[in-house]
Amino acid sequence: MKIGAPKEIFEGENRVAMTPDSATQLIKLGHTCVIESGAGAKAGFSDATYEKAGVEVVKTAKALFDAADVVVKVRGPEATEAKLLKSGQTLISFFWPAQNAELLDQIAKQGATVVAMDMVPRISRAQKMDALSSMANIAGYRAVMEAGNNFGRFFTGQVTAAGKVPPAKVLIVGAGVAGLAAIGTATSLGAIVYAFDVRPEVSEQIESMGANFVFLDFEDKQDGAATGGYAAPSSPEFREKQLAKFRELAPEMDIVITTALIPGRPAPKLWTEDMVHMMKPGSVIVDLAAERGGNCDLTVMDQKIVSENGVTVVGYTDFPSRMAAQASTLYSTNIRHMLTDLTPKKDGVIDHNMGDDVIRGATVTHEGAVTYPPPPPKIAAIAAAKPKEKVKELTPEERRAKETAEFKQQTRNQVGLLVGGGALILLAGLFAPASFMQHFIVFVLACFVGFQVIWNVSHSLHTPLMAITNAISSIIILGALMQIGSGSFLVILLGAASVLMAGINIFGGFMVTRRMLAMFQKS
Repeated sequence: MKIGAPKEIFEGENRVAMTPDSATQLIKLGHTCVIESGAGAKAGFSDATYEKAGVEVVKTAKALFDAADVVVKVRGPEATEAKLLKSGQTLISFFWPAQNAELLDQIAKQGATVVAMDMVPRISRAQKMDALSSMANIAGYRAVMEAGNNFGRFFTGQVTAAGKVPPAKVLIVGAGVAGLAAIGTATSLGAIVYAFDVRPEVSEQIESMGANFVFLDFEDKQDGAATGGYAAPSSPEFREKQLAKFRELAPEMDIVITTALIPGRPAPKLWTEDMVHMMKPGSVIVDLAAERGGNCDLTVMDQKIVSENGVTVVGYTDFPSRMAAQASTLYSTNIRHMLTDLTPKKDGVIDHNMGDDVIRGATVTHEGAVTYPPPPPKIAAIAAAKPKEKVKELTPEERRAKETAEFKQQTRNQVGLLVGGGALILLAGLFAPASFMQHFIVFVLACFVGFQVIWNVSHSLHTPLMAITNAISSIIILGALMQIGSGSFLVILLGAASVLMAGINIFGGFMVTRRMLAMFQKS
């Protein structure tokens, strides 16, 4: 099949759906590639680079649509582009079928198949094709860069001869892919990062990245998780509690990045006008949900405004396009993985298997029919989070009483062990000869001391401890060395074998101990 990528005609769109590297991989699948002249120029890919990769370059979009069996795009088709699609042709691009019902019907009547990259189900097997996550990752990173560009101070705190600079405080609202990318970027720049999300299972992800999870104490069980990898809408009661928490945080925050968005729904208003007025002059708000109305009341789509109290509100919707080379590389890789699944035999023939969950979920028109909405995926994207039990903080009196009880229990155990051991030694002494008892008592005492030592060692050190114990216990090598001088061939043979095995124990024990302890040391 011939895979073609036209030039994006949407104003301000700099990305391209096929890069020279992705074209090389598609050729390995048995396909041939064609691209419209200048399609990759804004992303830094010249026509000559494509030709060198074996891609045919055509001059016009019409020539490309006429030549290609599969058309790959970034943005959904404009009306003029949709008319160029013909029966049996496949289009792979972002499409947003819920918002483009008329265009969907038109293309279905023309007999073309549409694979919407925004409809790829969020299941583990489809992660390599999840273009929404790829672009959200870039948007989260770029949002922090854009905030830094409009923020008048350092992210990281500094103590200099000229004075002390406090670190910036950053709040990320929504810890999806974009939110986590923003958390990672802001943390690496040295800011103090706070993050909030209605899904309880992401708190550990937030804290593992060095941010502080904004805990919302809400009496009713509120689990914002939903299948499909997105948060579910919150109840009115939860929303009021949430807004109250944000009002509490607003005066302290220097930068706020909002990412809360559910596909197919207007963006929830989470940062109200009064919160903006509570913020310090020079603060920055970056609204990644601006395309769907914005999470902030003052957001203006595709514009940057400054509020009356000097807070900058950034409402750009083209963050991935502002990093066109990186975005094109990731998106073209998502497209390539989708075409890999559509070409299972790697023979250049598309096999549109509607029995495959991923292909079926992403296909919105096929064989003249509208196939949107797809059936729900058989596997839920997010497992239900188990409620965590709150650890009760003990008072000083309760902590002291607990420590006393633990000490008494430990004392009782040790005394009981000594009494029991003494009784067993006395019992053995009634029947065993005196020469045996001397060695037996030493053996028992050694076991007791060893038990007490090992019992109090941290679990993480058990392996190196056992290794060094093996090395020390190999003092039996002395007995083997003494026997090697014997006149008996059999005794010499056994002594040599004993020396070999004991030597392995000694050197191996010290080597393992050294390597294990090195794991706990900073280089």
